[in-house]
Formats: sequence, structure tokens, C-alpha cells
Amino acid sequence: MRAPASLEVEGLVKHFPARGGLLARRRAPVKAVDGVSFAIARGETLGLVGESGCGKTTVSRMVLKLIEPTAGRIRLAGTDVTHLSPTAMWEHRRRVQIVFQDPYSALNPRLTAGTIVGEPLENFRLATGREKEARVAELFARVGLRPESMRRYAHEFSGGQRQRLGIAKALSVNPDVIVADEPVSALDVSVRAQVLNLMIALQDELKLTYLFVSHDLAVVRHVSHRIAVMYLGRIVELADKHTLFATPLHPYTEALLAAAPVPDPARRRIKRAILQGDVPSPVNPPSGCHFHTRCPYVEPACRVTVPPLIEVAPGHQVACLKRAVGGGAEPLGRLS
Repeated sequence: MRAPASLEVEGLVKHFPARGGLLARRRAPVKAVDGVSFAIARGETLGLVGESGCGKTTVSRMVLKLIEPTAGRIRLAGTDVTHLSPTAMWEHRRRVQIVFQDPYSALNPRLTAGTIVGEPLENFRLATGREKEARVAELFARVGLRPESMRRYAHEFSGGQRQRLGIAKALSVNPDVIVADEPVSALDVSVRAQVLNLMIALQDELKLTYLFVSHDLAVVRHVSHRIAVMYLGRIVELADKHTLFATPLHPYTEALLAAAPVPDPARRRIKRAILQGDVPSPVNPPSGCHFHTRCPYVEPACRVTVPPLIEVAPGHQVACLKRAVGGGAEPLGRLS
């Protein structure tokens, strides 16, 4: 039995208005996110993966309330936070924090590391003076930094150390949810595992909830409990990581896994065909299933009917008409 949801997203939609031409006339909106739903339990990590432009970062920005959704609902620990007053928004900022992709750009070069990590404590009136300094020193030690480095500036730290500072800053206000948007993509390969293992250890210790956004399947597999695969603004498959990698059901998921490099040179790889065509424009997405223009198993119904995200096995959801009709949990086939 899963724990109660810490974060719930229901039917989330985000359309950006677009203008163009000589007179800046209104054009069809950019449909960045087109009906996304998921729930993350307390102490769980949901990995959100997909090609660039699929809408995963837009989803994370809506969860953070940096942009307002066009439609849909966001609930935090059962409370609807879709539309908040300024006073309620201030509290929401404390409960949902972010770890940025580029740790150097996210840190103020004019402030010392201790000031950067301690600033949220003052902003949310959680600690001041010596109490704040003690809390900052504790956070430094927790993320693997020496407390005496509190007086150093951002440029004096390595990339991995800067990301540890970002994690310490996010932890300082005891958040309910942390959104990690490509948190290790700017780091050296040798440092990535250290930062990921730190995040996992902190989650086990503090029961943190992560929404982990990435395009790196190996990273998502290492850190996530469940994985949601997005394509052109929609979730096409959602399952626990072991099921998703062992039995992918959506043809787009199969294609993503087929494109991932195999780290073992002795392992023979199954030859699979590369998907044909380009990703359609979110300004004018295909009717029906958004993936039907590139799908090797496309049927006439796929061009007109939007496939719902249905559960075909316990905890395994897929948005594919062929799966909905066929039932069971066998893969559709191999792109060979």
C-alpha cells in the first residue's frame, strides 16, 4: 500500500500565447503541456523523462508556481494550491523548493556560501543570529561540506560542491517537495554519482519527496522509484523503474530505451530501427495520439482518438489504443 500523496497533479494544461507576422497577430497557442496527471507519495521520487521540448520543465515550473496553469489542479498534501493568495503563496514557496541545473548561475557571486544557505531561514523567519549560523553549519555538514567553508564565495567551490550548496539551500526551510531540474547534467561524470547518492541518502533520512526532471535515462533509473515518460506535452507511460526498463509498453518508451547507450562492451545489443521523422510542433500537434506520425504500429483509430492513460497492470499505466484494446501486459513488439 502506497503512502498518501505529497504532491498531486490532475489534468495539468499549459498553453502559451503566440504572436507573429508583421502586425504581431495572434497565432495558435503553443501547447506545451496538454493534460498531465500524476501523484508522488511522501518519500518517493518520480522521474520525468522525455525529449527536449516535451514539456517536462514546464510541468516543474507549474508545480513551483513560477507560471500559472491554463487548466488543471495541483494539490500539496491534499490542499489545492492551484490558485493562491499572496499570503498563501509565501507559505507555498517554503514547502516546494528547487535544485537548479546550473549550480553556478543559481548562486549569488556577491554573497558568501553561508549567507546564501542562510538567506531562506531569514526570509521565512525560521532562524536568525547564532541560531541561523548553527543551522547553516549543520546543513553544510549534512551535504558533505566543511562548516569553515561558509565564508567562501561561489567561485571558490568546484561544480559538485556548488550543487551541494544548492541542495543545502533547498533543505534549509524543511520543504515537503523538492523539484530537481536536471540537477547533475552540468557536472563531471565522476561527480554525478556522488551528488545523486547524496540526494538518495537525504531522502531516506528526511523522507523527502522529489520530482526529478531529466533526459538521462541512466540517471533517472538510479535515483527514481517510478518514471513517467512524456511526449509532446502528454504522459505516455508511467510505471516503477524496474517494470519500465524490463517491459516497456509504449512504442515511444521502447524507442527511448533503444537509443540509450549500453555501458557493457561485451553485451550484444538488439538491433532496432530508429524512429523516423521529427517531433511535431507543439503549436500544431497531431490529432488523436500525438505519437501516431512516428509510430511503427499506427492504426486508423490512432489518428483521431486521444488514448487515455490507463492501468494495464498494477502500477503500470500506458496511453496507447493498441494496449487498451489488447489488454494484458506484453510488449507491443520490438522496433527492429
